[in-house]
Amino acid sequence: MITKVTPVYEVLYVSTMTPTSPVSIVKDIAVGARAFNALHDITGLLIFDGLHFCQQLEGEKKVVLKLIEKICSDARHTNVEVIHNAPLADRRFNRFSLGYATFDDINVLAELKKLDGQPAVDAFLALLTTLDMEA
Repeated sequence: MITKVTPVYEVLYVSTMTPTSPVSIVKDIAVGARAFNALHDITGLLIFDGLHFCQQLEGEKKVVLKLIEKICSDARHTNVEVIHNAPLADRRFNRFSLGYATFDDINVLAELKKLDGQPAVDAFLALLTTLDMEA
């Protein structure tokens, strides 16, 4: 019997939390995303610095692109910028449906938002070594 392997697709975006949203919504976002992601075979990492979100999503292309559309229309986010999207050879975060980390410097994610493509991915991966992630 041949098992079908679904190719993995990656989207990396940065957004800004709406000014009217309380910081407590981040917990709601993480809880809801973990449940949704587990049901749809999506894995990834959400980083929040108190103002900006940076999220890497990975899974089946159609599902990931539909999710990013949903995020773009989510009233809790403004200025959603997809800074990278492409096929991915292997999942980066296959041990959890959504890892979560906070970051104290709001300038780092603001600068990451200015990048695009592979330089954005490289900066994101470099940032990972400084994070204490929650699964």
